[in-house]
Amino acid sequence: MDVVAFGEAMVLLLADPGRSLRTAETFRRSVAGAEVNVAVGMARLGHAVGWVGVLGEDAFGDVVLRSLRAEGIDLSRVRRDPAPTGVLIRDSHPERPTEVLYYRRHSAGSRLAAADVDAEYIGAARILHVSGVTSAISATAHQAVLRVVQVARDAGVTVCFDPNVRRRLWSVQQAAQTLTEVAGMADIVLAGADEAMLLSGSDDTGTAASWFLECGAHTVVVKDGVAGSWGTDGSATWHQPAMPTTTVDAVGAGDAYAAGFLSARLRGLPLNRSMAEAAVVAGMSVQVATDMDGLPTAVERDAMLSETREVRR
Repeated sequence: MDVVAFGEAMVLLLADPGRSLRTAETFRRSVAGAEVNVAVGMARLGHAVGWVGVLGEDAFGDVVLRSLRAEGIDLSRVRRDPAPTGVLIRDSHPERPTEVLYYRRHSAGSRLAAADVDAEYIGAARILHVSGVTSAISATAHQAVLRVVQVARDAGVTVCFDPNVRRRLWSVQQAAQTLTEVAGMADIVLAGADEAMLLSGSDDTGTAASWFLECGAHTVVVKDGVAGSWGTDGSATWHQPAMPTTTVDAVGAGDAYAAGFLSARLRGLPLNRSMAEAAVVAGMSVQVATDMDGLPTAVERDAMLSETREVRR
């Protein structure tokens, strides 16, 4: 595998665009989850991708499997469990905060455990991608994250970590205390500006990025929405403007950025060009509702990159 994503998958029920959860009467069913969003994004960009997680022995678990198989993702290390598959219900509004309902406590995904880590499978990947969401959903899932990251490090696999702090799942104090340990084991850190400052204890993104480097990361990218992103490898720092776009649904933009960034790095592109591709993939993803439907193929990404360069000229 080029990339193995390790974490949670849920069924998404998305209200009709522009309708609040209180007024919506119809919902579109899809699939969501930070790690599976990255997996799907990278599969569409042409990479060999595997996802490791736990799904319920129910109809929604079947929905997730069918969706990910259709993307060409390897699911040979997915475990089924009697607990239910988690459900995420939300709306989407371009100009106001998204309202979210989680039904994931005691879900199958939360039963992910260290025993689900196949060392041979993980060790054969080029990159392991994990996020802070998995550590937030249960103690056993957090132990599984620590285990899979250690296995990857021992095998020389690059570890990519996105803190993805979900304040509805735990307090900022719990998140900072727990995720600092994971961040210290990562090679690549892709963090939102607020997450970077939370984990580092700094109120400055530049200082926060330096903190991740001191912890052991060799590449740090701090994402800040429409303000763009900042990246450093310790020797130089680049700023990448966000792609000008019309936002229909901003949820999943960070995961799309991660997919675009990792795809570029796997192809040997330097940090600044990797950030440029990541910005384009993220910008394209928010033009379409749901976490995944806007994720582009490599052909679509390259066409948009060419168009963006022409506009700048």
